[in-house]
Amino acid sequence: MLSQYSNPYNGKDFFGFIFEFLKRVVDVFTGKLAVGNLVSDEIQIIVLMGIAASAALVGSFLILRKMTMLANSLSHTILLGIVAVYILTRDGMFNNVEPLSINAFLAASLVMGLVTAFLTEFLTKTARLQEDASTGIVFTSLFALGIILLTLFTKNAHIGTEVVMGNVDALHIDDCKLVLLILGINIFIFLLFFKEYAITTFDPGLSKALGISTVFYNYLLMTQVSATCVGAFRAVGVLMVLAFITGPVLMARMLTDSLKRMILYAVGIGCLCSFIGVAVSRHLLSMYGLTLSTAGIVVCTIVVFFITTLLFNSRNGLFINYYRRRNVIKV
Repeated sequence: MLSQYSNPYNGKDFFGFIFEFLKRVVDVFTGKLAVGNLVSDEIQIIVLMGIAASAALVGSFLILRKMTMLANSLSHTILLGIVAVYILTRDGMFNNVEPLSINAFLAASLVMGLVTAFLTEFLTKTARLQEDASTGIVFTSLFALGIILLTLFTKNAHIGTEVVMGNVDALHIDDCKLVLLILGINIFIFLLFFKEYAITTFDPGLSKALGISTVFYNYLLMTQVSATCVGAFRAVGVLMVLAFITGPVLMARMLTDSLKRMILYAVGIGCLCSFIGVAVSRHLLSMYGLTLSTAGIVVCTIVVFFITTLLFNSRNGLFINYYRRRNVIKV
């Protein structure tokens, strides 16, 4: 159990945290430290980095396909699937008996992802509503139903808050396994269907002529988004996961026009923000006694990085463009 080991990060400031982490990474690779001896801060880093990497992969194609609102919808509606699993089992994570099975979570997320995508497309094509209107109706209705059921069947308001907002401090080694499993699945799918995803994203007409179904890959992407959100909800909840999906990708989009580089940049930025967020959280706790939400700090870190990139990136930063127009910077 993790409680058997003292946390070496207690009392560390920001740079002390980084130094200790790098030292322990070296110890793991040299065999001096067993993986089973990971402490809470390291589990947080692994989980948040895994979430950031998965979110960057799916978010890259979501943003390029202009489907970000549907991702927002999915991040909310999977709550209904999670609550449904709890109602059917009545034990597990909500009662702290034993964790619900990974298969149950994934099945619930996949079902709700498909239901959300189907209802949105049905209202758009059959009821002839605008896509954003269909998305708004579907996700608010299903999310509200999930909140109601959560309130009815879990009388503990603290639990409800954790499901919606996440609780990084409650993570354990099994969460690493779930997040890394989902990341592995996402990597495998994108490696297997990268060309198909690229064609259906940039040239739907050509993909149709080649017999590549745009609808199939839309639903597959939605399924991946659902699974990614389920892997993230214990750590960051069903609300803040959207920042992981959109923030790093938008920054990467400002830095390059290459799809492959954009994905790599987004993964790197997301992982860096996750690491810095955990380090800042530990610094604030050690130096000032502030117990703030680590996930919230990570999201704030993403926002700070985004604003910095928006203002100062060398390609089209707002300040850079302003000075170029004023001929202060010669191109």
